[in-house]
Amino acid sequence: MTKVAGGCHCGAVRFEAEVEGNAPELLDCNCSICRRTGFLHLIIAHKDFVLISGAPDLTSYKFGSGQADHLFCTNCGIKSFYQPRSHPDSWSVNYNCLDLGHGLKPTIIEFDGQNWEAAKAHLAQVDDV
Repeated sequence: MTKVAGGCHCGAVRFEAEVEGNAPELLDCNCSICRRTGFLHLIIAHKDFVLISGAPDLTSYKFGSGQADHLFCTNCGIKSFYQPRSHPDSWSVNYNCLDLGHGLKPTIIEFDGQNWEAAKAHLAQVDDV
């Protein structure tokens, strides 16, 4: 396991997480919100994530199905992590919000969020292999 830390731009929201190994797979989603924000998804099990500070500074935004809970810092507007609908038992951490020097060497996998149902089915097939 590799320990990482990160947070929002202003520093109000801070977290720590444990990542399996040092070569995680990141999902690069092309849905309407991820494409616009440049979010690179590092999936972290709830048990491996700790919110250190900033819970009162987070605000929620939901759209579409309403299943994903997008959490933004009310001070700087950065979404450093959120609850995705694709992985209900995990957080999606924005790889771009990790502190520098973590040593991870990720692989980026495209996720077709514009066609979410088919992309999720494909992701489930890849996970089963």
